Amino acid sequence: MKNILLYLFVGATLLFSTLSCNQKSKKADEANEKVENTSSENKVAKFSIQEMVSDYLTLKNGLVADNSEAAAKAGKRLFETLNAVDIAIVPEDKKQEYKDITDDAKENAEHIAKNEGNITHQREHLVALSKDINDLIVLFGTSQKLYQIHCPMYNNGKGAIWISETDSIKNPYYGNGNKMFSCGSVKKTF
Repeated sequence: MKNILLYLFVGATLLFSTLSCNQKSKKADEANEKVENTSSENKVAKFSIQEMVSDYLTLKNGLVADNSEAAAKAGKRLFETLNAVDIAIVPEDKKQEYKDITDDAKENAEHIAKNEGNITHQREHLVALSKDINDLIVLFGTSQKLYQIHCPMYNNGKGAIWISETDSIKNPYYGNGNKMFSCGSVKKTF
């Protein structure tokens, strides 16, 4: 009888230990999962397009000043900024749209960077790049006040937009020395 009681006691102890270890293991797994989720949420929360917008504004202002070299340098910087983004921190529900927009933006920034001295070509690529930056702002928002400005005359009357940090019209498609320098109107405020 003592042996049976001893076996039952040992069996109960082993069963209790096993269940207890499984519970601790399950709690540890849940804790690790919470840390991983919090970590990835923090990454997503840190995603910002602010540096891209800043590089774009520098590029746009180079074209406003008829400075092809400054526009090329800013185009190179924007291209590098776009390539440096860790896609893992882009919110999952916006990732594909982000990729589509930035693939196009990279191409246009690179063209502007490689065409120092050809301001006409740089301005042609600013049309698509401005739309890309506008689309990123619409998708992710902005921490600064920005303006979407439209010039109806550029591109043989087809028109084009640009993004500006001020609501004063300084047309990057025509530049400072052109009579069309003040052509345009604010269409949207971000």
